[in-house]
Amino acid sequence: MLKGKKILLGITGSIAAYKSAFLARLLVQSGAEVKVVMSPAALEFVTPLTFATLSKNPVHSDFTENKDTGEWNHHVGLALWADLMLMAPLSADTLSKMAHAQCDNFLMAVYMSARCPVMVAPAMDHDMFLHPGTQENLSKIKSFGHIVLAPNEGELASGLSGKGRMEEPEEILQAVVRFFNPDLPLSGKRALVTAGPTYEKIDPVRFVGNFSSGKMGVAIAETLASQGADVVLVAGPVKDLPSQPNIRVVKVTSAHEMHQACLAEFDQCDITVMAAAVADYKPATVALEKVKKKEDEWALTMVKTVDIASDLGSKKRMGQVMVGFALETENEHSNAALKLSKKNLDMIVLNSLKDEGAGFGTDTNKITLIWPGNKLKEFGLKPKSKVAEDIVQEICQLILK
Repeated sequence: MLKGKKILLGITGSIAAYKSAFLARLLVQSGAEVKVVMSPAALEFVTPLTFATLSKNPVHSDFTENKDTGEWNHHVGLALWADLMLMAPLSADTLSKMAHAQCDNFLMAVYMSARCPVMVAPAMDHDMFLHPGTQENLSKIKSFGHIVLAPNEGELASGLSGKGRMEEPEEILQAVVRFFNPDLPLSGKRALVTAGPTYEKIDPVRFVGNFSSGKMGVAIAETLASQGADVVLVAGPVKDLPSQPNIRVVKVTSAHEMHQACLAEFDQCDITVMAAAVADYKPATVALEKVKKKEDEWALTMVKTVDIASDLGSKKRMGQVMVGFALETENEHSNAALKLSKKNLDMIVLNSLKDEGAGFGTDTNKITLIWPGNKLKEFGLKPKSKVAEDIVQEICQLILK
């Protein structure tokens, strides 16, 4: 996403500086080359060694590298190197210096020499953020063409709650990705994807489950992310989970846990893809101790699990796109079309276990996409990564209508 991009990460004196270590890591993971410049006050909160290790580049905080030899850091060369200067966190003090061209430290010298775009993520206490002087300074740097990432509301270092929390590293990363990739079709969109099986407990050592590997859902999450979406992947017991910075993984085990995790995310999402193989039934009761082998037969009473897709479909708002999956063994098209209608889906992906190389546990899949009005499109057997591209291409058509 950021391969070949050169980002100058400026860190100022704020308790939020601890988050910048994770931000540096995310930027590097996304392919960016990162160099870090710290203000004198930032050194009171975090150490240069941390950022040198994460960025794989020396960290600069002063004009002189070695006071004994007189070796110095070239602030102009460093400023001209960058494709983007990112100040995160931006304290009220440094904001004021930026607004009034007050160059009293190395970070400010680099900033004032920069010809590249500048993005800032303010972090300060609620009252400091709302102070007329701060708001005036923010307006002023916006007039310079700088991109300001508005802080979040929440608990602050002072113990108070309000606006002033620096945006989370994942959110800042997405802003950087959108800046460099404004033409990605899903840039700025949020997506929810479910993947894998659910396990429904019988007792402390046994469960009811299925053979889903989660590979299809993971591939869809990765493809959505590659197209600019900010993805939440709610995954059952899945072995291989993605590590892309703009995919946040929520691990669950049971259908109930998956339902709760989806409910927490659904309202904020533009796209939802229900690729998980959720158990349809669960044991009516869960034994607290391991059930011993005594009788020749053991009858297990089962009850329905929550229908996650139906519940979310009933809550779907205008503009949201929701895609479901149907794994069938008989009357495939009619059963899938019925699910499409009943669950209020915009599209359903049909798999048939009768197709060799499709279904659970394989690296390939063969699908048919079905839309309302019985419109359908069939695809041949492909690797799941390519199947995910086909599905996401159609999702892009739906979300951009």
